[in-house]
Amino acid sequence: MDMIGKVKRMHFRDHLSFSDIARRTGLSRNTVKKWVKAPAEVEPRYRREAAAGKLNAFHEALVQMLRADARRAKHERRTARALHAEIKVQGYEGGYSRLTDFIRAWRQGEGQGAATKAFVPLAFELGEAFQFDWSEEGLVIGGVYRRM
Repeated sequence: MDMIGKVKRMHFRDHLSFSDIARRTGLSRNTVKKWVKAPAEVEPRYRREAAAGKLNAFHEALVQMLRADARRAKHERRTARALHAEIKVQGYEGGYSRLTDFIRAWRQGEGQGAATKAFVPLAFELGEAFQFDWSEEGLVIGGVYRRM
Protein backbone atom coordinates (compact mmCIF):
# COMPACT_ATOMS: atom_id res chain seq x y z
CA MET A 1 0.00 0.00 0.00
CA ASP A 2 2.89 2.38 0.67
CA MET A 3 4.24 1.89 -2.82
CA ILE A 4 0.81 2.48 -4.37
CA GLY A 5 0.58 5.77 -2.49
CA LYS A 6 4.04 6.81 -3.71
CA VAL A 7 3.17 5.95 -7.30
CA LYS A 8 -0.09 7.90 -7.14
CA ARG A 9 1.66 10.93 -5.62
CA MET A 10 4.34 10.85 -8.31
CA HIS A 11 1.66 10.82 -10.99
CA PHE A 12 -0.91 13.27 -9.63
CA ARG A 13 1.22 15.68 -7.60
CA ASP A 14 4.54 15.59 -9.47
CA HIS A 15 2.90 15.03 -12.88
CA LEU A 16 5.34 12.29 -13.92
CA SER A 17 4.52 9.94 -16.77
CA PHE A 18 4.01 6.21 -16.32
CA SER A 19 7.40 5.52 -17.91
CA ASP A 20 9.22 7.96 -15.59
CA ILE A 21 7.56 6.44 -12.53
CA ALA A 22 8.41 2.94 -13.72
CA ARG A 23 12.04 3.97 -14.27
CA ARG A 24 12.34 5.56 -10.80
CA THR A 25 10.59 2.78 -8.87
CA GLY A 26 11.73 -0.26 -10.81
CA LEU A 27 8.13 -1.34 -11.36
CA SER A 28 6.63 -2.40 -14.65
CA ARG A 29 4.98 0.38 -16.65
CA ASN A 30 1.81 -1.70 -16.84
CA THR A 31 1.76 -2.08 -13.04
CA VAL A 32 2.19 1.67 -12.57
CA LYS A 33 -0.65 2.34 -15.02
CA LYS A 34 -2.94 -0.18 -13.28
CA TRP A 35 -2.22 1.28 -9.83
CA VAL A 36 -2.79 4.88 -10.94
CA LYS A 37 -6.12 4.07 -12.63
CA ALA A 38 -7.41 1.96 -9.72
CA PRO A 39 -9.88 3.56 -7.27
CA ALA A 40 -8.30 4.96 -4.12
CA GLU A 41 -10.04 2.65 -1.64
CA VAL A 42 -9.28 -0.56 -3.55
CA GLU A 43 -6.41 -2.53 -2.08
CA PRO A 44 -4.66 -5.06 -4.37
CA ARG A 45 -5.25 -8.67 -3.42
CA TYR A 46 -2.86 -11.39 -4.27
CA ARG A 47 -4.61 -14.72 -4.25
CA ARG A 48 -2.71 -17.92 -4.10
CA GLU A 49 -4.58 -21.18 -4.06
CA ALA A 50 -3.55 -23.56 -1.31
CA ALA A 51 -2.21 -26.51 -3.24
CA ALA A 52 -1.99 -29.94 -1.70
CA GLY A 53 1.67 -30.88 -1.32
CA LYS A 54 3.25 -34.30 -1.39
CA LEU A 55 3.89 -34.07 2.36
CA ASN A 56 0.23 -33.52 3.32
CA ALA A 57 -0.59 -37.23 3.18
CA PHE A 58 2.16 -37.95 5.72
CA HIS A 59 1.40 -35.03 8.05
CA GLU A 60 -0.24 -37.07 10.83
CA ALA A 61 2.39 -39.82 10.72
CA LEU A 62 5.19 -37.25 10.96
CA VAL A 63 3.56 -35.44 13.88
CA GLN A 64 3.17 -38.76 15.68
CA MET A 65 6.85 -39.61 15.05
CA LEU A 66 7.99 -36.18 16.22
CA ARG A 67 5.88 -36.37 19.39
CA ALA A 68 7.34 -39.78 20.19
CA ASP A 69 10.88 -38.50 19.60
CA ALA A 70 10.29 -35.46 21.81
CA ARG A 71 9.87 -37.78 24.81
CA ARG A 72 13.06 -39.71 24.07
CA ALA A 73 16.56 -38.83 25.19
CA LYS A 74 18.34 -36.54 22.75
CA HIS A 75 20.79 -39.21 21.54
CA GLU A 76 17.90 -41.63 20.86
CA ARG A 77 15.86 -39.26 18.66
CA ARG A 78 15.58 -39.86 14.95
CA THR A 79 17.26 -37.36 12.67
CA ALA A 80 15.47 -35.70 9.78
CA ARG A 81 17.30 -38.07 7.43
CA ALA A 82 16.00 -41.08 9.35
CA LEU A 83 12.44 -39.69 9.27
CA HIS A 84 12.83 -39.02 5.54
CA ALA A 85 13.90 -42.62 4.97
CA GLU A 86 10.92 -43.92 6.99
CA ILE A 87 8.28 -41.96 5.10
CA LYS A 88 9.95 -42.73 1.77
CA VAL A 89 9.33 -46.40 2.54
CA GLN A 90 5.67 -45.48 3.14
CA GLY A 91 5.47 -43.86 -0.33
CA TYR A 92 6.62 -40.24 0.07
CA GLU A 93 7.99 -38.91 -3.21
CA GLY A 94 8.76 -35.34 -2.15
CA GLY A 95 12.04 -33.69 -1.30
CA TYR A 96 14.12 -33.71 1.84
CA SER A 97 14.11 -29.92 2.25
CA ARG A 98 10.28 -29.84 2.41
CA LEU A 99 10.47 -32.34 5.24
CA THR A 100 13.13 -30.36 7.13
CA ASP A 101 11.03 -27.18 6.75
CA PHE A 102 8.05 -29.02 8.23
CA ILE A 103 10.12 -30.44 11.12
CA ARG A 104 11.64 -27.03 11.91
CA ALA A 105 8.21 -25.36 11.90
CA TRP A 106 6.75 -28.11 14.10
CA ARG A 107 9.57 -27.83 16.63
CA GLN A 108 9.24 -24.03 16.75
CA GLY A 109 5.47 -24.20 17.27
CA GLU A 110 3.80 -27.30 18.61
CA GLY A 111 7.01 -29.10 19.49
CA GLN A 112 7.89 -26.58 22.20
CA GLY A 113 5.22 -28.01 24.49
CA ALA A 114 5.79 -31.65 23.55
CA ALA A 115 9.20 -31.95 25.21
CA THR A 116 9.19 -33.06 28.80
CA LYS A 117 10.18 -30.42 31.28
CA ALA A 118 11.94 -30.90 34.61
CA PHE A 119 10.47 -29.52 37.81
CA VAL A 120 12.89 -27.91 40.24
CA PRO A 121 11.26 -26.78 43.50
CA LEU A 122 12.39 -23.41 44.78
CA ALA A 123 11.14 -23.88 48.34
CA PHE A 124 12.52 -26.55 50.66
CA GLU A 125 11.67 -27.85 54.12
CA LEU A 126 14.25 -27.23 56.84
CA GLY A 127 17.13 -29.66 56.45
CA GLU A 128 15.85 -31.00 53.12
CA ALA A 129 18.27 -29.21 50.83
CA PHE A 130 21.64 -28.03 52.07
CA GLN A 131 25.26 -27.75 51.06
CA PHE A 132 28.38 -27.82 53.19
CA ASP A 133 31.79 -26.46 52.41
CA TRP A 134 34.29 -28.39 54.55
CA SER A 135 37.39 -26.47 53.54
CA GLU A 136 39.64 -24.65 56.03
CA GLU A 137 41.01 -21.21 55.60
CA GLY A 138 43.57 -19.42 57.69
CA LEU A 139 43.65 -15.75 58.57
CA VAL A 140 46.28 -13.71 60.42
CA ILE A 141 44.71 -11.14 62.75
CA GLY A 142 47.05 -8.97 64.82
CA GLY A 143 49.94 -11.36 64.19
CA VAL A 144 47.95 -14.36 65.44
CA TYR A 145 47.01 -17.13 62.98
CA ARG A 146 43.39 -18.18 63.22
CA ARG A 147 41.71 -21.12 61.52
CA MET A 148 38.34 -20.36 59.93
